[in-house]
Amino acid sequence: MPQLDEDRLHLIARALADPRRLDLLRRIGQAGDTLACEELRGCTEVSAATVSHHMKELETAGLIESTREGKFVTYRLRRDVLEAYLAAMAKI
Repeated sequence: MPQLDEDRLHLIARALADPRRLDLLRRIGQAGDTLACEELRGCTEVSAATVSHHMKELETAGLIESTREGKFVTYRLRRDVLEAYLAAMAKI
């Protein structure tokens, strides 16, 4: 399990504070291994640019990884980071 410093904990908390980002993260996690960006765009009512912004915030926080193949992007939940965050919060 990765060690999360205070800055990383803050980034994750801020990323998860937005209901739309939490929903996107939940969808990625429930999809199994990876989820294509196009599938995420199809399940939300916001623009592609807004989805992209939210995904960048989740990636900056370290909660997801993206893989690009040509013009296609897939996302994967970093369960190890999420579990480390939850463990840190459980110690409060």
